Amino acid sequence: MSEPWVPPAALTDFRLDHDRAVRRGFPEAVLCEGKTVEQVVAIAREVRDRDARTLFTRVRPEQLDALVAELPGSLADAGARLVAWPGEPPPPTGGLVVVAAAGTSDLPVAREALLTAQHLGRDARLVVDVGVAGLHRVLGQLELLRSARAVVVVAGMDGALPGVVAGLVAAPVVAVPTSVGYGAAFGGLAPLLTMLNACAPGVAVVNIDNGYGGGHLAAQIAAPVD
Repeated sequence: MSEPWVPPAALTDFRLDHDRAVRRGFPEAVLCEGKTVEQVVAIAREVRDRDARTLFTRVRPEQLDALVAELPGSLADAGARLVAWPGEPPPPTGGLVVVAAAGTSDLPVAREALLTAQHLGRDARLVVDVGVAGLHRVLGQLELLRSARAVVVVAGMDGALPGVVAGLVAAPVVAVPTSVGYGAAFGGLAPLLTMLNACAPGVAVVNIDNGYGGGHLAAQIAAPVD
């Protein structure tokens, strides 16, 4: 008996969505978590051959080294666990995105959000260590925060910062809870619930440690107005 026919696309471990940029205005991102180095390299080769702007997220150290070797000119940020190809972001259009990190421990997720927004074509800037334990620090950044079209606020522990920022600015606030915190933070669940219960209006919440999702949503909010 002959073997059943298998469509060619089913013979590989992946099928890239090459039309996503045309369909949605933003290119596909590749989640590297759970993938082998060989699978990530194969995806990188197809991306390179098609000259397709792509973000690789949640990249492990061994994957990062392999991606840099396969994609000359890529940008690799080990802290953010992100590789962008090409490494140079497109010329910025639209409005400003400001990413505010409550503490230094939140920086990996904040940098993921920052680089995502930049590589989706936005002017994005990072504000560091403006948590609610010292409100004078966030008040000292009000001019920059109020100039943004969208603000991404990244915080763990009690997760109170997005509500504070949303009460001070006119722009939408994208809240990103992190898994930073002691036992009762429950790996980011406590800040997630705080952000979902924010008293100030105009706060949208993404999942725990989802810097990519926060940066992407902010880039969409700050897109050029036709």
